[in-house]
Amino acid sequence: MKLFFDHNLSPRLVRNLTSLFPGSIHVRDVDLQSADDFVVWTYARHNGFAIVSKDSDFHQLSFLHGHPPKVVWIRRGNCSTDEIESILRRYSIDLSEFDADPSASYLALT
Repeated sequence: MKLFFDHNLSPRLVRNLTSLFPGSIHVRDVDLQSADDFVVWTYARHNGFAIVSKDSDFHQLSFLHGHPPKVVWIRRGNCSTDEIESILRRYSIDLSEFDADPSASYLALT
């Protein structure tokens, strides 16, 4: 599963999680850090990424447009990058199952 980290998450997550999610990138890597959500959504759709964000807008886009891309919604308030990394590691099996499920559009993690 290739993850596409939104601007509200640290680019450091790409490096820290590369062993679990090879091929993942951050919006900054493709100069989309200031792009609106639909541009990010479209990039993810055309390039085979699942979007990871703390922004509920992507959750709403998944209802409007379906998938791809799939959306991983981190439902945590103010928290550290280490906490986000821990969440993604803890739920790595769930993320794999989510990726394999052809009917799943979004996964909320807390």
